[in-house]
Amino acid sequence: MTMFKRLSAELLGTFWLVLGGCGSAVVAANFGGEGNPLGIGLLGVSLAFGLTVLTGAYALGHISGGHFNPAVSIGLWAGGRFEAAQLLPYLLAQVLGGALAGLVLYLIASGQPGFTLLPDVAGAFASNGYGALSPGGYSMTAALISEITLTAMFLIVIMGATDGRAPAGFAPLAIGLALTLIHLISIPVTNTSVNPARSTAVALFAGSGALSQLWLFWLAPIIGGVIGGSLYRRLGQPDR
Repeated sequence: MTMFKRLSAELLGTFWLVLGGCGSAVVAANFGGEGNPLGIGLLGVSLAFGLTVLTGAYALGHISGGHFNPAVSIGLWAGGRFEAAQLLPYLLAQVLGGALAGLVLYLIASGQPGFTLLPDVAGAFASNGYGALSPGGYSMTAALISEITLTAMFLIVIMGATDGRAPAGFAPLAIGLALTLIHLISIPVTNTSVNPARSTAVALFAGSGALSQLWLFWLAPIIGGVIGGSLYRRLGQPDR
């Protein structure tokens, strides 16, 4: 595939991830108000993120590799699966795709009467945060540990599922289920990032609170991606 097609696939895949995952949180999580059975809640949002990765990987993975996440691209580089020269173009495409999805989601959400954005409220517009902006009030240290650890495990699952020795055709399913599990664990802690493009996409519209904490949701997933990619590179190396 040409680089243009690969970057277009990364842009489109990240767009789909943010629109589907964050869109479920903004539009459907509390639909009808607290306690309304129509709202999908934490479980539904977790599943939505997993489904976007699963469907996006099946649809576009054969074109670009289906990263849809700067931490994944950097982790795959650390794991010896991706060329350094392609990192910057991939990261730019992912951030742009996420930002476009954030804009579309904002235009949809703001069409509801009474729509307001409160930048100092935890989880505003599906944004990530720690301390006062953590859904469960978790500290910055807890957020760092959570994002680093879960991103590292995500990379291990990705690299293991896409290893040539793994069962063929099931990688997107394993990766989507892993992302669902990650959200089930960490939505109360940080509203779950493990993806700097996803965090940036909504922070641009969520306001000053999310933007002031965005650094953590770039730093921690990238560290976790490098750890996970490096670990699998050693673990998955055949014995001599």
